[in-house]
Amino acid sequence: MTEHGRSPDAADAPDRPAAIGAGAPVLAFDVGGTDIKSALFDADGTALGLRRTATPAGGADSPARLIRRLAELADELRAQHPDIEPQAVGVVVPGIVDAENGIGVFSSNLGWRDAPMRDLIADRFGLPVAFDHDVRSASWAEHALGGAREYRDLVVMIIGTGIAGAMLVDGRPYTAGGYAGEVGHSPIGEWPCPCGARGCLEAIASAGAIARRYTEATGTPVAGAREVIARAGEGDAAARRVWDEALDALTLSIAQLTAVFAPQAVVIGGGLSRAGGALFDELRSRLAERLSFHRIPALVPAELSGDAGLLGSALLARAAARAAEEHA
Repeated sequence: MTEHGRSPDAADAPDRPAAIGAGAPVLAFDVGGTDIKSALFDADGTALGLRRTATPAGGADSPARLIRRLAELADELRAQHPDIEPQAVGVVVPGIVDAENGIGVFSSNLGWRDAPMRDLIADRFGLPVAFDHDVRSASWAEHALGGAREYRDLVVMIIGTGIAGAMLVDGRPYTAGGYAGEVGHSPIGEWPCPCGARGCLEAIASAGAIARRYTEATGTPVAGAREVIARAGEGDAAARRVWDEALDALTLSIAQLTAVFAPQAVVIGGGLSRAGGALFDELRSRLAERLSFHRIPALVPAELSGDAGLLGSALLARAAARAAEEHA
């Protein structure tokens, strides 16, 4: 249950415009461990008032405090754009999310268990609500608008501080009550993971793990995984070993997914995806060496970057608005 916070210094910072096409105006929120990305999407699908603000701290009453904060942000957006009347609300969060029943099953960063978030949000906003997992929503946005448009069976991996994932089968998210897609916590070895399990992929192959493992091996702090990759390219033996082990782990994980799920594509986003050929070319080569008769998936860079979760939230809100209209 990887939970991806965002940099605190991003709070209140504007971002590049994002668009989802024509449809009902909606409010959309992408809630992270450290900040909330929010916007009002108009009938043309343009994100208005796009901003990041701090997420309320976790605790016993964190669902109520989070919803109060979302309501404050919504009031500010509506005051800024009084001519736009949102028809639904989208909220996506990290952790384990049962989207079908609208339940926040578990979130360590946000501090809840079995919280009936969709109903609580609907009570506060008086609008149809879409409530879902952040990375699953991002994967839907990549499928609808981004790098996964050509594929119906795919895995999305977001490799940053941790590794989060989501699966689409025949163009639809596969959720299994919120537990599907935990690629980062698939066991492929015996090293300890902070989650309490052993051998989790993200403990060796996430960007955070790559930087941490290099510093532990050398005593030399680095700015991040990209610095380790650069040092590996310059002949640093410790960096080469750490990077090789991360690539081997990612290759094994994708090979397992290929053998069991046979995705047409694996879409990779997050900070590590910006390594370019050092990541994608190496993974393609290593997958070809490891697999035999299998259909090797296309390895595709994510296109929507940090906008994906918010765009997914808005798309899901649009779907909630349509459903409410059909049942009216």
